[in-house]
Amino acid sequence: MKSWHTGGLIAATLVASVMAGACKRRAETPTPAANTAATTPAGDPPTGMFQALPAVGALPEAKVTLGRRLFHDTQLSANNTVSCASCHSLDQGGAEARVSSLGINGQVGPINSPTVLNARFNFVQFWDGRAANLAAQAAGPVANPIEMGSTWPAVVATLGRDPTYVESFRAAYPTGGLTQDTVCDAIATYEMTLVTPSRFDRYLQGQRDALNAQERAGLAEFVSLGCTACHAGVNIGGAMYQKMGLVRNYFADRGHLTEADNGRFNVTHQESDRHFFKVPTLRNVALTAPYLHDGTQRTLPDVVRVMGRYQLGRELDAAQVERLVAFLNALTGEVPAAARMPAAPAAPAAPAAPAAPAAPAAPAAP
Repeated sequence: MKSWHTGGLIAATLVASVMAGACKRRAETPTPAANTAATTPAGDPPTGMFQALPAVGALPEAKVTLGRRLFHDTQLSANNTVSCASCHSLDQGGAEARVSSLGINGQVGPINSPTVLNARFNFVQFWDGRAANLAAQAAGPVANPIEMGSTWPAVVATLGRDPTYVESFRAAYPTGGLTQDTVCDAIATYEMTLVTPSRFDRYLQGQRDALNAQERAGLAEFVSLGCTACHAGVNIGGAMYQKMGLVRNYFADRGHLTEADNGRFNVTHQESDRHFFKVPTLRNVALTAPYLHDGTQRTLPDVVRVMGRYQLGRELDAAQVERLVAFLNALTGEVPAAARMPAAPAAPAAPAAPAAPAAPAAPAAP
């Protein structure tokens, strides 16, 4: 394997120079707390381009609990069949194991579902960046005719007929009550708790044995290839737009263009934004197959090879792919236990049936 501190850095510099003219609007996210800075163990590749996940911090418990209920509630859809969790399953890395999500009446969406885990650290939301924050993102699917297919007045009216929701909104938003804005804010507040520290975070904090030798080799490969030109920072991505097919035309090779393939262009209508997408986070990537905005890559080795070919101009060999996949698996974190809906209380046991009367004794033989 190539040394990261000689030829590897040269390769990374070349990749970065190509990307410098193509990457757009890197995130203006707050600097993580001082105690999240990477501490590279001696002898390992540099990690200063990463930051460990910061602590979640205090959030209003009433809003978090309300947002959790709303996130899992199918009443936000027109026919009570789809919730936020339908497309962003906590059991599937905050995404969904489909090429495209299914909306109401079995309608197929146009794009792969991005993870909601650690989404608070993205500089924009959605693949095309059309939502500036989590609350704006939460507002979109409800009124989308092929996702939840409802309207906000209908959702607010439905929730308003449930006294437990009315009381929860009164407690969480004493001056606002139940409105579209407070529904979205509650969901966003809950989503801010979906932070998943991994073994890689412990490694960044100086615990060298948090990664095994193969994973550390994968990290060195990741750095030397220049993957960190896009996948860096606290979210290992999510901080910029990048062109899909940076050094080789991905869409010409794949064919069958769709409207979703236009990416950021669909928002700005600027030709320079065509095929640009928000760079996804790599946290929990091992759990979020299939991959890319079009869901065409079904395994981590598949998508690693595609990224090498179209974003780096490299045909990665089997050993490189194996090392990189090992590192990517180390980015899997733990979903907070409180993120899941509490189990419904067990139904009370049915009362025991009364004992049958004893059969009369048989008469004695004469």
